[in-house]
Amino acid sequence: MLEKLFKLKKFSTNPRTEILAGVTTFLTMAYIIFVNPAMLAKTGMDADAVFVATCLAAAFGCFVMGFWANLPIALAPGMGLNAFFTYGVVLGMGHTWQTALGAVFLSGVIFIFLSAFKLREWMINAIPETLKKAIVAGIGAFLALIALKNTGIIVDHPATLVSLGDLTSFTPAMACLSFFLVIGLVHRNVPGAVMLAILATTVIGFIAGDVQYTGIMSAPPSIAPTFMQMDLSAALDVAMLSVVFAFLFVDLFDTSGTLIAVSQRAGLVKEDGKVPRLGPALMSDSTATMFGAAIGTSTTTSYVESTAGVAAGGRTGLTAVTVGVLFLLSMFFAPLAKMIPDYATAGAILYVAVLMLYTLKEINWDDLTEAAPVTVVLLLTPLTFSIAHGITLGFITYTAAKVLSGKHKELDISVWVISALLLAKIIFVG
Repeated sequence: MLEKLFKLKKFSTNPRTEILAGVTTFLTMAYIIFVNPAMLAKTGMDADAVFVATCLAAAFGCFVMGFWANLPIALAPGMGLNAFFTYGVVLGMGHTWQTALGAVFLSGVIFIFLSAFKLREWMINAIPETLKKAIVAGIGAFLALIALKNTGIIVDHPATLVSLGDLTSFTPAMACLSFFLVIGLVHRNVPGAVMLAILATTVIGFIAGDVQYTGIMSAPPSIAPTFMQMDLSAALDVAMLSVVFAFLFVDLFDTSGTLIAVSQRAGLVKEDGKVPRLGPALMSDSTATMFGAAIGTSTTTSYVESTAGVAAGGRTGLTAVTVGVLFLLSMFFAPLAKMIPDYATAGAILYVAVLMLYTLKEINWDDLTEAAPVTVVLLLTPLTFSIAHGITLGFITYTAAKVLSGKHKELDISVWVISALLLAKIIFVG
């Protein structure tokens, strides 16, 4: 049966290797089951329901990717997009979490439309490589600021806006410890390094009397508080245009980049450079996003952590299916997830920020027309607490810099159109 479903012999692999690869991938990305509920709960969503939705959305995405696309790529609610959902759309712009879920659902619908009508290549090519890298780095800086703010490492100040918190107090100190543990364990290639750092910090918090023991396992909580609660009518308002746009663009770039990186690592890329079964893979991502929004979580996307499973020998969808099964089993650990404090997950968030900021090394800093837009995105994404604002201002700066520098011929027509729409949105909508 497994041979018929996944063509294991064709890819020179076997069930044992694929399952071990799936376990490896799961251990590298399992931190999301702790981080996502804690982050989305700040919007007023029920943390237990989000926990179940996170596990179900991840499992659904992995199963579709595994059985349909037959690729060793795992999916789950994405870091960065969950932060934008919480701090940008709900807490920042004042929209309800139901409206935010509606925007996520719509971004998934548009993603499917783009894939079905072969427009995804146009969308991907519409964004200059410089801006793609800038957006990733901007999201990394955004995540870092959130982690630093939530744990008191960075605090507000009436004169300077922000200031350094008291690093000797318990929460900031534990957040620093969590980050140091992640770096040390990841550098030593310890399996499940991020998750182990989160659990270790939580245990220390328990010993110190800061964490209350609520149990390890139980029956999965009810998903009713978030199930089918998305508000599509509110999400269709013109004021939500940039939000849907941001969810779509970031997911599109993230997914495309991940598919290419993982496929290359697995040796699956064809001689012409194309990723095999790209269509089903992109459809897996978009349908998982829609499913996740319907049951109550932010955008579900492909995880670059899948490269860990590929390095362990994963070559087929059986790896992804294994990850999906483990996410389903994770639903029985809701009490453990509720015990995890913000400072325990701060290390994981800062670690993801480090990985995202890595793209800055690929920027041509000698070309001011390239460096200036990157700087705008990098600074204004975290400082406005909005990925949408970062993308908007980055596009406008990029176009203005090229035009005023006499390099307007470098601008594709799509860049002109997108920049004009975003500028009009700022002028007439705000």
